[in-house]
Amino acid sequence: MKAVILLSGGLDSTVCMAVAHSKGYELYPISFNYQQRHNREIECAKNVADYYAVDKHLVIETNLNDMGGSALTDSQIAVPAGDVRRTDIPATYVPARNLIFLSYALGLAEVVGAESIFIGVNALDYSGYPDCRPEFISAFQQLANYTTKAAVQNKSVITVETPLLYLTKKDIVLLGKKLSAPLAMTTSCYQGGDKACGVCDSCLLRLKGFEEAGFSDPIPYLTRSGS
Repeated sequence: MKAVILLSGGLDSTVCMAVAHSKGYELYPISFNYQQRHNREIECAKNVADYYAVDKHLVIETNLNDMGGSALTDSQIAVPAGDVRRTDIPATYVPARNLIFLSYALGLAEVVGAESIFIGVNALDYSGYPDCRPEFISAFQQLANYTTKAAVQNKSVITVETPLLYLTKKDIVLLGKKLSAPLAMTTSCYQGGDKACGVCDSCLLRLKGFEEAGFSDPIPYLTRSGS
């Protein structure tokens, strides 16, 4: 069995890769340097790929910075302070990001003959992004079923797997610990510094998850105000 893993270098995608590994899949991680503010995650993704000794880790070079519209790709938009009770879609949302990434992953899956694509989207403890919802995944799956040669000619469906979709950050941390995922190699901070800021949405959610799971987050922070 083969699986393409959308690997950002963050907590969720790394645990997602650990799940695929535990199920016995041959791993084909794919990461994206899209000129994001937090591009330190690319190095983290490479370290995670090395940890699992994959044969090939594909890093796609693209430039969503030209499009802008997000605090993660536009230097004119500041990363907002975190708020775990936020109900609106934050400025860190990157327009169409998961749609773009899944499209690349679907192409790679067809090329390498993978049965599955694993993506670490989460609909509970997350920042409110529309492309992390189950409705989006369901709609993309339907599109994928009509997109590839494998599906049309061979009736072979490539399945989008979302093992973290209904887990809390606490559950994700516990699952990562259970599967011996290299959590210390990951980063989640939107600022992209050598030390996580500890105050953006992603840092707050991550710190909350580790605290509730009963563990100390192994990565360095400028401040651990969320814990």
